[in-house]
Amino acid sequence: MKLKPLFDYIKTRITLTPGERAFLESKVSYRKYLKGQYIIQQGDVCKHVCFVISGCTKTFYLDKEGQEHVLMFAIKDWWTSDMGSYITQTPADFSVQCLEDTEVAVFSYDTSEMLYAEIPSLERFFRQIVERAFAASQKRIIRNLSLSAKERYLFFKNEYPKIEKRIPQYLVASYLGMTKEFLSKIKSQLVFEK
Repeated sequence: MKLKPLFDYIKTRITLTPGERAFLESKVSYRKYLKGQYIIQQGDVCKHVCFVISGCTKTFYLDKEGQEHVLMFAIKDWWTSDMGSYITQTPADFSVQCLEDTEVAVFSYDTSEMLYAEIPSLERFFRQIVERAFAASQKRIIRNLSLSAKERYLFFKNEYPKIEKRIPQYLVASYLGMTKEFLSKIKSQLVFEK
């Protein structure tokens, strides 16, 4: 079953009755995107939140000069969306693009309230996901303000080794708030220090 990874993930956090699982299964859809395709584009209203079954995405902001600023990556068992746009149903500040062929489970905005009413534990489940994402976002802001570029890179490398190995270095640099040349210089220094 294509949605099995989603239900395995949910099972680690809440217990669904067979009836709740069947209802949820009837409301969640499966979608496959090709590398380079967008799940949401900046300026569009985000109508869904996605659970990554396989693949990798980047969430980024494109500024007026055309410069990309990577906010986050998402791999298997992670969630991706423009949550601000999804929650408020206003134009998205961010785009979500697939860095690899990507499979997702799609939760539609239109069915969220129905799901919460029908399966109360699902509302708690999503609240906890959003709370954890918010806390992680705040910690990232603190790291960006308090750590040196080298320390930020080492944190990223140690915290997300699976991501660093599968995405281009210019995207890692963008995520860390530096140029790819500066990241390359940091990596060279680390090799020299060994």
